Amino acid sequence: MLSAILVLAGAGAVFLGLVVAGRFLGFAAQRPADYAGTAPQFDVHRHLAGPMLCEGVIYGPGGRVVSRFVADMEGRWDGSTGVLTEAFRYDSGTAQDRTWRLHVGNDGSIRAEADDIIGTGLGQQIGAAMRLKYRLKLPESAGGWVLDVTDWMYLVDNGTVINRSQFRKFGFKVAELVATMRRVET
Repeated sequence: MLSAILVLAGAGAVFLGLVVAGRFLGFAAQRPADYAGTAPQFDVHRHLAGPMLCEGVIYGPGGRVVSRFVADMEGRWDGSTGVLTEAFRYDSGTAQDRTWRLHVGNDGSIRAEADDIIGTGLGQQIGAAMRLKYRLKLPESAGGWVLDVTDWMYLVDNGTVINRSQFRKFGFKVAELVATMRRVET
């Protein structure tokens, strides 16, 4: 009986250790300040402007690709206010459109709204990176769940933006997205 209790206590300690390590060492541990001074400088007015092509995959909770997509995007800016339209086409044949309404503060802070976002998303651009956190309401056809989303975008030297996003429900990762965004020459 005592050995069973010790085994359960040990398993609980290992689980707790993994949860704590994930929060402090993994994706969730990143902070915008970690990228201060990195180059090239991410500027949403410049790097999320004009026509763009986005290509990516979505991983399920088990780490396997559950969806692939291509999106046509276009960003338009008027001073500190912008609109980013997204037209997604998934490998399942479904399509999804989203229009982001963005506001960038003088300090690099970002406020973002869209019809399927609960409240206002908050973000920060600094150095070669940008983070945006928001709550996404899935369509009823996908369960209608509200997920906590963290987007990290990283600018690389050729102007491509690499996007990595995690989607969480009750604190548990339920999906992850990796995508590239590249300007389309017209």
